[in-house]
Amino acid sequence: MKISKMLRSFKFALAGMIHLVRFENNAQFHFLATLLVIFAGYWLKIDRNEWVIVIFAMALVWSAEAFNSAIEKLCDKVEPEKDPIIGKVKDMAAAGVLFLAIAAAIVGCIIFLPKIF
Repeated sequence: MKISKMLRSFKFALAGMIHLVRFENNAQFHFLATLLVIFAGYWLKIDRNEWVIVIFAMALVWSAEAFNSAIEKLCDKVEPEKDPIIGKVKDMAAAGVLFLAIAAAIVGCIIFLPKIF
């Protein structure tokens, strides 16, 4: 294992994260939601176990959004014209994000609502 090669990989991953947040509309929504959840977690003083669950939920949504955006970019490069099969691929990738976003919202409700009410 070469440390320099590993550090270069982290540099590329960080560039991908920055691109995701700067140029992908849904990722910007997730960024705002992440900030709100972190603020709410501190404000409502969620415990360590709740933080672990919330962090994993956010990481899953972010990962799904990154994969979805990558799939969409690749599909657009492979087939720039509207294509029904490519459209279904993009829809299914977006569905993966939606599944996780709904699950994360449910997790948020389970953790935050009892503290609010």
